[in-house]
Amino acid sequence: MKFLDEAKIYVRSGDGGNGCVAFRREKFIEFGGPSGGDGGRGGDVVVEAVEGLNTLIDYRYQQHFKAQPGGHGMGKDRHGAAGRDAVLKVPVGTQIFDADKETLLADLTAVGERVVLARGGNGGFGNAHFKSSTNRAPRRANPGQPGEERWVWLRLKLIADAGLVGLPNAGKSTFLAAVSAARPKIADYPFTTLKPQLGVVACDEREFVLADIPGLIEGAHEGAGLGDRFLGHIERCRVLLHLVDGTGTHAGEDYRTVRAELEAYGQGLTDKPEIVALSKIDAMTPEQIKQQSARLKRAAKKVPLLVSAHTGAGVAEALRALLQAIDGERHLAEQQSAQVPSWHP
Repeated sequence: MKFLDEAKIYVRSGDGGNGCVAFRREKFIEFGGPSGGDGGRGGDVVVEAVEGLNTLIDYRYQQHFKAQPGGHGMGKDRHGAAGRDAVLKVPVGTQIFDADKETLLADLTAVGERVVLARGGNGGFGNAHFKSSTNRAPRRANPGQPGEERWVWLRLKLIADAGLVGLPNAGKSTFLAAVSAARPKIADYPFTTLKPQLGVVACDEREFVLADIPGLIEGAHEGAGLGDRFLGHIERCRVLLHLVDGTGTHAGEDYRTVRAELEAYGQGLTDKPEIVALSKIDAMTPEQIKQQSARLKRAAKKVPLLVSAHTGAGVAEALRALLQAIDGERHLAEQQSAQVPSWHP
């Protein structure tokens, strides 16, 4: 399945049905009176977050969605049927923007969340609605109200507990494949990862979701390489695992390059808890490990972990560090949500 994280769609709700002008005409009922029914309400356009989806590819080949209009009223006091809603199913983590791509209309972050993008028009009243003691035979009925229409943008931001960042070919995909059932493309050239990948990681009888995004290079925020369009997928991650290739020229410079791109992107990525790890230590000599580790420690101002996804060295320690950081962020979020703002008269 292809990965698509942005789509522009047109939605239109259903028009309301027209009211009816009718009168009872039974043979033995004198002065039968009005019997025109009301029109039915038009259907809404609803967006719902569901399980089992991780791409917006369904909205690549169909961009127009219309709800059913309401039925018209009829004689014998028959009201029109309400129109069926058009329900659009999207992955959890989908944001909905107005046509200007700046006004956020909704952010669906949980399974089952729904938002109405366009409300259906109300049905018109039939002439039976206008009957009164002074107007025994009304000959008026209201037309149905038109539905709403708009263009909106759907933008997917994958929801994961932890995210992998680093330069291309830093070993992120290899690490994800080693710790989860995900099978990303792995090769010995940069930019093998062209779309975000998700994997469920098991650690100490617990599980968390790990996201891998395409690698960043210097100038990514200006569009270099694959740019920074995929960084939105780690905005929702609680913690970042920054992998630095130990076989590179200078681990400290590689670390600073990625951090500079995260800072240029903004959105609070540099404020997230970060675990730094020197990868590919299986391909390095002890002297190289010592030298690169020292360089990375000076750049990151913390002692890096030493990992090798190929041999499994240090992988368990990295996963436990991630799990500890995730628990800390969850606890902090729970404390913040439990706080009630004080009010002083």
